[in-house]
Amino acid sequence: MGKYSKDKNIDKIVRELIAEGWSSTRKKGHWQLKPPNSDRIQTVPLTPSDGRAYLNFRSDVKRIKGGSKHEG
Repeated sequence: MGKYSKDKNIDKIVRELIAEGWSSTRKKGHWQLKPPNSDRIQTVPLTPSDGRAYLNFRSDVKRIKGGSKHEG
């Protein structure tokens, strides 16, 4: 499999999530991740231009894993 993101840190997180059982699909040029026991979808930034893209992605994943009530 190729890269999920051009950002090496985001790519590493995605590979770890897939190893944990998350599923991945490609939609309109971006990868989407779905945790094994949830209907939540997390889009992977393919070519992040925001300097905080990694931190934001990591926070979103932690929120999904933690089952935060602030889903939105």
